[in-house]
Amino acid sequence: MATSYEDALPKHHEATQSEKLVITASSLGTVFEWYDFYLYGLLATIISAQFFSGVNETTGFIFALAAFAAGFAVRPFGALVFGRIGDLVGRKNTFLVTMGLMGLSTFVVGVLPSYASIGVAAPILLLVMRLVQGLALGGEYGGAATYVAEHAPNNKRGLYTSFIQTTATLGLFAALLVVIGTRTLIGEEAFKDWGWRVPFLVSIILLAVSMWIRLQLAESPVFQKMKEEGTTSKAPLTEAFGQWKNAKWVLVALIGAVAGQAVVWYTGQFYAMFFLEKMLLVDGATTNILIAIALGIGTPFFIFFGWLSDRIGRKPIIMLGCALAVLTYFPAFKALSEAANPALAHAQANAPVTVITNENDCSLQFDPVGKNKFDSKSCDIAKAFLAKSSVSYTSTEAPAGTVAQVTVGGETFTAPDPAKVSGDERKAAIKAFQDEVKAALTKAGYPSKADPDQIDKPMTVLILTYLVLLVTMVYGPIAALLVELFPTRIRYTSMSLPYHIGNGWFGGFLPTTAFAMVAATGDIYYGLWYPIVIAGLTLVCGLLFLPETFKRNIDD
Repeated sequence: MATSYEDALPKHHEATQSEKLVITASSLGTVFEWYDFYLYGLLATIISAQFFSGVNETTGFIFALAAFAAGFAVRPFGALVFGRIGDLVGRKNTFLVTMGLMGLSTFVVGVLPSYASIGVAAPILLLVMRLVQGLALGGEYGGAATYVAEHAPNNKRGLYTSFIQTTATLGLFAALLVVIGTRTLIGEEAFKDWGWRVPFLVSIILLAVSMWIRLQLAESPVFQKMKEEGTTSKAPLTEAFGQWKNAKWVLVALIGAVAGQAVVWYTGQFYAMFFLEKMLLVDGATTNILIAIALGIGTPFFIFFGWLSDRIGRKPIIMLGCALAVLTYFPAFKALSEAANPALAHAQANAPVTVITNENDCSLQFDPVGKNKFDSKSCDIAKAFLAKSSVSYTSTEAPAGTVAQVTVGGETFTAPDPAKVSGDERKAAIKAFQDEVKAALTKAGYPSKADPDQIDKPMTVLILTYLVLLVTMVYGPIAALLVELFPTRIRYTSMSLPYHIGNGWFGGFLPTTAFAMVAATGDIYYGLWYPIVIAGLTLVCGLLFLPETFKRNIDD
């Protein structure tokens, strides 16, 4: 019979040297894996130019984000494969394997030839490496979180596992520092040409360090006891997902907790970064520095909210984080625009851009084949140029067959009608139209890039830090919550799948989905509807169905 939570509490427990080693070794190893995984996201713009240069610029960037998301797409499959192994043979050896796969695939990205060298084989090889990374990470997180939780006393599980929760942000932070340092040492031009490879190549050193650290650990005592008693699960996948008593909690964990946590996480740390660089035209180096400062300020709050969840519960903190995201994302990102690129925000407010066209004559500004130049319809010519220029616009409906027009402030420009011009004449007409619109945008105050001297850096960092704090609220307690939801014999498998579906699919596809939504509508804020809707769904489902778990004893 299970002991009660109160009976299981150690009195005045202080972390032993063994527990400190478990937390430190597990966390440091996981930091390096996240470093590997997130390098790609940091360098999405450069990777777009290196590996997707055979397509138009807007499609190339979305393709680069899609390859970034591909690593997330396979994470649930990694969770199934390695989660099963972890429940069958143990936690320690499983995440040694995942670490090796992650480190080696990251190193290979650093030596891949570009599109200019080997053509379409380059993005294919890049995609393969991202898939290997995703599979490896799918097995890593559940093992590390389970391993630490099974070493923790019942009343400090939130605190102990919160160190694992810092690893994703610390990995991103480490990647930022390496990227910033390399950019500073060799200069931006050299970095774009070849220096971007350096952070990937450094991962081989981190792999060696990580493997050595992890080899110092022993197996989880809870799992070792089960193994000695012969009570480990013989079919963890069947037991976890084939029996409704367990499967229902997988669904509750996914919809009522992890999905919302995931979109808040990726909005606060990745979408904000892409938004600054792609939509607000802040240069990459400055963007990296501003994000790094915000992460440095916000990271300790993972520990704080993990500690707090041991006292007031996991659920209220996670639900409050989702609620604040739903209520404040639109004003926060609009404030970010005003702080990071005030000239752009002023121009959008005082000289709004409108495309007058019949929407049935327009194409979606994303080409899955990658070869559409968007020059066969007047509407596409207008919208493609605005998208490429990162100009937000609204659309006004016109009668069918109307040649598209662009208004900037009080001026109106008519796009070329491709039905009346072709060949070199069409190219000349499109260039003339683009030059006219560009001149009008410049006259109206639309900048070609953010002026570094005009960026309100303290305010920008403050807003970014707020977004990171929302991340710490939803992410700090989530590992302890997931561990506590499931029995020991199928814990690795059961918690890994909802975590990686949530973070791999709901979160990992967020940048790609959000930017495709922006490209389709012309509204730079429209992509925020994606995280807001998902976080709102989690808030409702979590309040109704998610149990509070912080007083559970998990040792049985």
